Amino acid sequence: MTTDREPQSYHYGVMARAIEIIDADGGRDLPLETLAGRLGMSPAHFQRVFSRWVGVSPKRYQQYLTLDHARELLRARATLLDTAIETGLSGTGRLHDLFLRWEAMSPGDYARRGAGLDIAWGAFDSPFGEIVAMGTDRGLCGLGFSAECGRAAALEDLRSRWPDARFTHAPERIAPWVEAALGHQGEARLHLIGAPFQIKVWEALLQVPEGHVTTYSALAGRIGHPRAVRAVGNAVGRNPVSWLIPCHRALRKSGGLGGYHWGLPVKRALLAWESARADARETA
Repeated sequence: MTTDREPQSYHYGVMARAIEIIDADGGRDLPLETLAGRLGMSPAHFQRVFSRWVGVSPKRYQQYLTLDHARELLRARATLLDTAIETGLSGTGRLHDLFLRWEAMSPGDYARRGAGLDIAWGAFDSPFGEIVAMGTDRGLCGLGFSAECGRAAALEDLRSRWPDARFTHAPERIAPWVEAALGHQGEARLHLIGAPFQIKVWEALLQVPEGHVTTYSALAGRIGHPRAVRAVGNAVGRNPVSWLIPCHRALRKSGGLGGYHWGLPVKRALLAWESARADARETA
């Protein structure tokens, strides 16, 4: 039996099943009673779970989960991004607020494949299911969604990026940064470990506010390499700190979702969650 004290991963599990049901019905707008029934929940509990998790009703949330939402988001929000950045506005971006500090590893250190680094890791609950987080003494260096692929696969994926580092299961060492990042309270710190070109792309992603999106070609132009769209896409896919460096906000020029390292259902969920929260704030 579930209660109002369910972990956030329970809410994500409900949402993931809702996506499957909506897709199976071709994206049709399903009545609350129908969708709740297919999830094995009462309409009242379903309404409560979604309203508490994202701040909007299930009916409204369905609109954000449709496959066409990415295209609508691109048309409505991407055009505002350059203006927001050039005027120094942060919008509602989680990463534009002063709670986050970040620094990058030097190219030489990166070339050593993590040799000499002591990286602590742990598994944590998040609004999108379990995540595996990693961090050095300077800040978080890895974050992956394990709800879809499993903890062992997510851990191995992150470890393979810095194969010569020493990894220690010590969640208590990075817990304050993870809690700050997930709850947006306190100060979260990032320690970006990547090649210089990758770090340029990740820095550009950090400028995309919550509720906004960009394209791979726009990112290429922003870092001064307008023809390097494919290389930018590869760098986006190699982002080691998912969600905090918002690679899910990068779309194809057509408005298509493109790929996502941790699975397209997670990308859709992230975009829908952020869009719903942004719209709820604007109408509050």
